[in-house]
Amino acid sequence: MRRVILCPNPYRDKGLAAAKEADRLLREAGMETVFCLPFKPEGGEGQFGVPCRPLIQELRTSDLVVAFGGDGTILHLARAAAQRGVPVLGVNLGSLGFMSDLELGELERLKDLAVGRYRRERRMMLDVAVLRDSRTVYASSALNDAVVTKGAMARVVRLQVTAGEEQMGVFTGDGVVVATPTGSTGYSLSAGGPIVEPTAQNFVISPICAHSVFSKSFVLSAAGTVTVAPAELNRKQVYLSVDGGKAFALRQGDKVRISRSRYEMELLRLTDKSIYEILRTKMTGGIGHEK
Repeated sequence: MRRVILCPNPYRDKGLAAAKEADRLLREAGMETVFCLPFKPEGGEGQFGVPCRPLIQELRTSDLVVAFGGDGTILHLARAAAQRGVPVLGVNLGSLGFMSDLELGELERLKDLAVGRYRRERRMMLDVAVLRDSRTVYASSALNDAVVTKGAMARVVRLQVTAGEEQMGVFTGDGVVVATPTGSTGYSLSAGGPIVEPTAQNFVISPICAHSVFSKSFVLSAAGTVTVAPAELNRKQVYLSVDGGKAFALRQGDKVRISRSRYEMELLRLTDKSIYEILRTKMTGGIGHEK
């Protein structure tokens, strides 16, 4: 690691204080750094006292992105970083931060980058497309999930879910989450889905507030394709959201096609925290953790 992008969420990292401290530590270790913001904040970029460069441009010549924020910040970066093969290291400034490796008090560990003391962890991603009359009218990538859900006015929606050529059934309720193993600790978990080891290769399909005691979650091989289609719309509104992004309105006859992406997200790890330790710490406040 020679050239590092420091990418702080300005609403989490007030005044870019954490990113500036990381900048000092990395430069002391002999590394080159550059500041890039994941999005343009209110008031512009000049308010922070450091030059900020375009992220897409800097990804071409950098070895690593250090993201300062929560999981949402990493999700915001995931597609661009994965497509250019640049790993991401997360510094958690949010509440949970399942994907982040470091907490604010662990910034000194960044010096390990200069001597190659780190490990890489690859995470599968999803390609998500909406097919309308055999044409693709929407396409995106997801690190966490694709969610098909009802609009505010609808009581329930009926969604036809297909795995490959096999019809799984019609899910009636508030919607369906199709998650990666990384996303299994997100919306999927809130919907009652299982926790899946994050480096696994699976689809996790979880109905949201299902109106049937038999509507359970499914864990499928990522080798195939999952299709979600509104069984009936009439006046009901149904939307697709990818990694919590802007909702896309679906029409009658639309099909949401979800497959494993050829891109993978690479997370960098400086600590030896396991997924079980992270879950104990983040979700139970350490309850049940024996020292």
